[in-house]
Amino acid sequence: MESVWEYPRPPALVPSERRARVELAGVTIADSTRALRVLETSHPPTIYFPPEDVAAEYLHSGRGRSLCEWKGTARYLDLQVGDRREAAAAWLYPEPVPAYAELRDHVCFYPSRVDACWLGDERVQAQPGDFYGGWITADLEGPFKGSPGTLGW
Repeated sequence: MESVWEYPRPPALVPSERRARVELAGVTIADSTRALRVLETSHPPTIYFPPEDVAAEYLHSGRGRSLCEWKGTARYLDLQVGDRREAAAAWLYPEPVPAYAELRDHVCFYPSRVDACWLGDERVQAQPGDFYGGWITADLEGPFKGSPGTLGW
């Protein structure tokens, strides 16, 4: 088991040991054996896909940006497959701070805003709440930040 309370602050950036996939409307949007995991205290890992492993034709500029105290300014992406559009279903850091330069243009997806996310053969669960986008697997121990009342953790 891996406890999210043993993850560091500032977050660690490590290669994923499992194949990662994202599906929406019957289409594989991302599929990688080279994804990166961001591990931060109290959060399930977020999974970042190299741009070469993402089907860019389904990505569209979304509204809004957010600032991560560690990684820099994130830009949001909408996903569209046919007539289905999911707003702000993914994000990326076009110009991350130097310590996280390896994340440049890698795409991260909210499991709650797509049909399925997979690590290996395991379908992941979405992190509670609507902001962090962590990928919960059976080998993780919480509690996880994101549910009501956890903002101040």
